[in-house]
Amino acid sequence: MKKILFIAALLLIASLSRAAVSLPSVFSDNMVLQQNSKVKIWGTSSNQGLVTIYTSWNNQQYVAQIQADGNWEASVNTPSYGGPYEIRIDDQEQLILSNILIGEVWLCSGQSNMEMPLAGWGKIENYAQEIANADFPDIRFLQVKQRTSDFPLYDATVENNGWVAVSPETIDAFSATAYFFAREIYSKTGIPIGLIHTSWGGTVAEAWTSREALTEIPDFHSALQRLGNVESKHIFEQEMAIWNQLLMQNDQGRPNGTLGWLAPEVNDGDWPKMQLPNMWDTEILPGFDGIVYFRKKIQLPMHWIGQKIELHLGMIDDDDMTYWNGSLVGETQGYNQNRIYKIPASHVQTQEVSIAVRVFDGGGGGGIYGNPEELYVLGPNKERISLASEWKYNIGLDLSKLPPMPSPNEGPNRATVLYNAMIHPFIPFNIRGVIWYQGESNVERANQYRTLFPAMINDWRKKWKLGEFPFYYVQLANYMKRESETRESAWAELRDAQKDALALPNTDMAVIADIGDADDIHPKNKQEVGRRLALLALKNQYKQQVISGGPELLSYRIRGDEIHLKFKPNGSKLVSNNRDQVLAGFSIAGEDQIFYWAEGRIKGNVVIVKSKNVAKPVAVRYGWANNPDLSLYNAEGLPASPFKTDDWRDSTTR
Repeated sequence: MKKILFIAALLLIASLSRAAVSLPSVFSDNMVLQQNSKVKIWGTSSNQGLVTIYTSWNNQQYVAQIQADGNWEASVNTPSYGGPYEIRIDDQEQLILSNILIGEVWLCSGQSNMEMPLAGWGKIENYAQEIANADFPDIRFLQVKQRTSDFPLYDATVENNGWVAVSPETIDAFSATAYFFAREIYSKTGIPIGLIHTSWGGTVAEAWTSREALTEIPDFHSALQRLGNVESKHIFEQEMAIWNQLLMQNDQGRPNGTLGWLAPEVNDGDWPKMQLPNMWDTEILPGFDGIVYFRKKIQLPMHWIGQKIELHLGMIDDDDMTYWNGSLVGETQGYNQNRIYKIPASHVQTQEVSIAVRVFDGGGGGGIYGNPEELYVLGPNKERISLASEWKYNIGLDLSKLPPMPSPNEGPNRATVLYNAMIHPFIPFNIRGVIWYQGESNVERANQYRTLFPAMINDWRKKWKLGEFPFYYVQLANYMKRESETRESAWAELRDAQKDALALPNTDMAVIADIGDADDIHPKNKQEVGRRLALLALKNQYKQQVISGGPELLSYRIRGDEIHLKFKPNGSKLVSNNRDQVLAGFSIAGEDQIFYWAEGRIKGNVVIVKSKNVAKPVAVRYGWANNPDLSLYNAEGLPASPFKTDDWRDSTTR
């Protein structure tokens, strides 16, 4: 009997320790609450009556009524930064949140360069030492799991069951940019920092924007109609059928669906050559998306004739159709699939063989890539013929000539679905501001970004109802081969769209087009990215005496064959990063709108630009390239943003 009574007492204690109250995932032990504000705390309860919230920093109680549907909410006052503190929430049963700090909360969002962790797939510069030194218990983070939804959600899924303090054991998989941003602010202010990290690699800005905001942009009306529509799959299939018909009609390599450039007898003598494996977008075809045909002739040993063999092509980004002497031997979709195609003995009848590959790249990188050892023909007795060498290639279709590819009604790259699942749940939670690093996935629609990006910023501010909170973002880094000639650049146009968003109040931009990597869309120097973002906040929000940005163009005027550009240094003075003090990266054009590289020189706060090729200039551009040569800095080491003085039509205008 004593044993039964003891067990009953334990069960009673256990039931009392379980609160009926339930909180969204943003509330947990170790969290950071925004200082000097009225913070909303909300949740649900299976009880009836009142919920009492006790806050230890001011020893006050707040009362909330439990509604008929179980929801409740209350607003509590927070002091200046400090802690740790405790919150007790009582709806007849008690829940305790402990080790809470009062400080500054920043929401960190975007695509892969915001997502990029210190270690893992990221492996930033000096990552091992950075992880070992990451001992900052007053910097806390909430890692949001990636999720989509066609409709707004009221709770998010998170890692680690909630907030976590920064330590060598916890930081390795967290956003490097967000961490270095917080570390810089904390080291200069001593204020605890909370980071809500909610990003997803390869995603478009419209996925992070609400339905209400996108309704105002006609380009997205069709995408919005498909959300939650049971007929959306059928609509998408119809749209894709129409688009694929356009693709076939405009593919020069397969006119009217014939073999075309895949046939063995094609004369490819004047085709250019490309060393494979290779990603074409870094140097050979920078920024190109579309269809490229590859051709190569090889000689088989006589004893291979009539034998089964294998064709190994490594990895192809994105899709391929592969032909052996004019016969289709394999086709695969997906950039991360290894291509191994079996060649039946009936196809191995001649020593000379023509291999032809049609590669379709819908966006981002493109090409036949991987390790050279993965490109070969495997014959009898494991004999090999390497295919890692020069191939002939030719462009079949540039996708910029077609309307945008329809988007399927699944996955993260759909209008609103990331806003719904990964932003909307946090809107009631007070934040200090936002840091944002995104744009690569919208490059091919850079002109549209001029409207979309400001709409997203205004949308978030409207939803949070906290006024025009700080919104700091990263301009795209330099990427791809540096061009010897001036040309149109979608990356430059996207950077310019980002710069235009500075017209919105309380926004600022970290310029990083000088610290990217020509061969890697994910540059490793995230320490400097985080620092430059932090400088914006340190100056504007925390009133630190820091230089937060590079030179800013104020005005310009034309004098004969020169253009005189007046700058605000935003520091002590203008400087060139070139030893000879001649400024690179400038180009000028006359009325014909043809740009030529120009030389610039500094005279006080004025940059004088001229080119021997333009007698009567009317416009100047700076840093207008995928991988610009930025040379204009202030003495404090921060670069001027790329810019243009003309309002001529973007190449990405549709």
